[in-house]
Amino acid sequence: RLLEDANSIQINKIEYGDKSLGIVCSGVVYQYVKEALPNASVLKLGMVYPLPFKLLEEFAANVKELIIVEELEPFFENQLKARGIAAKGKELFSKQGEISVALIKEKLLGVAQDKSPVDLPQRPPVMCAGCPHRGVFYVLNKLKLTVTADIGCYTLGAQPPLDAVDTVLCMGASIGMSHGFKKALNDGAKNVVAVIGDSTFVHSGLTGLVNAVYNKSGLKLLILDNSTTGMTGHQQHPATGVTLSGEPTKKLNLEETAKVLGADSVVVVDAYDLAALEKTIKEELQKEGVSVIIARRPCALLSKDYPPPYEISGCKKCGMCLKIGCPAIEKTESGEAKINASLCVGCGLCEQLCKFGAIKAGK
Repeated sequence: RLLEDANSIQINKIEYGDKSLGIVCSGVVYQYVKEALPNASVLKLGMVYPLPFKLLEEFAANVKELIIVEELEPFFENQLKARGIAAKGKELFSKQGEISVALIKEKLLGVAQDKSPVDLPQRPPVMCAGCPHRGVFYVLNKLKLTVTADIGCYTLGAQPPLDAVDTVLCMGASIGMSHGFKKALNDGAKNVVAVIGDSTFVHSGLTGLVNAVYNKSGLKLLILDNSTTGMTGHQQHPATGVTLSGEPTKKLNLEETAKVLGADSVVVVDAYDLAALEKTIKEELQKEGVSVIIARRPCALLSKDYPPPYEISGCKKCGMCLKIGCPAIEKTESGEAKINASLCVGCGLCEQLCKFGAIKAGK
């Protein structure tokens, strides 16, 4: 029945053109094929498992040469060849890298790619202007702590100029790695802290905290609570109080959860308050047992009701405001800092860094 459905499902589509060349592809690769080979015959697969073999056999019988264009492993190709359908694939395209329009033209039309270097400025990914994680990583860098980080927007804390992240592995691993350092190095790990987002903590951090409490590791954990699942599209999670379908539901209280799981100290601090962040982290590092610091501020993208952008007047060119890597702060040719009003969301971190009072809230 599955095979019958695969053959009849409407999202599989045959487009006949020049029957000397038939292409089997799916997904975004289909768009590359249509741009590179607008006149070729194409079978676009929408149902990729199980494959619609009856449809594939019909298509193969109506074209002179069959080419499978797919990224990475020969998933389609191996199955077609196992059914006795003659086709080419990975002898033309590599198992590594991405398919592109230029690559298809090179392999199938003999059109050489232009591989000459292009002089473009490097633009590494950065946290958004007003990201509540930025201040946390600025402080962690300032204190020269060893940071086991996790998967999320806050992984960008590894990028210059913040340079605050030492390890990244997988969701929830920040807690386990920090716990491991504590158990293996004892006093040698007194400046090790784990960082995890609110969504990831609920997803796979709870068990790590339980393990650290149970095994008496003295874990120091920062939960960066931005009230959403930021990196993958602002999905809701149990600590937001809203279901994925937008319905109100019971809200998981992170501080109460940390206490119930056995944390010896639980503190909530404003992620935009640099002085409070530094003071809290220093204090918790001196405590015995497991400490949980919840740095809380909603993601800057959750609201568009921002205060007026900040302004700079009388800049002394000290560069302190540039150390947080905010994309709204720019450097002029004369070396002075200026704020791009179209990007600033009024978080106020830069004002806290300026020792000369040159940065003020806008009016």
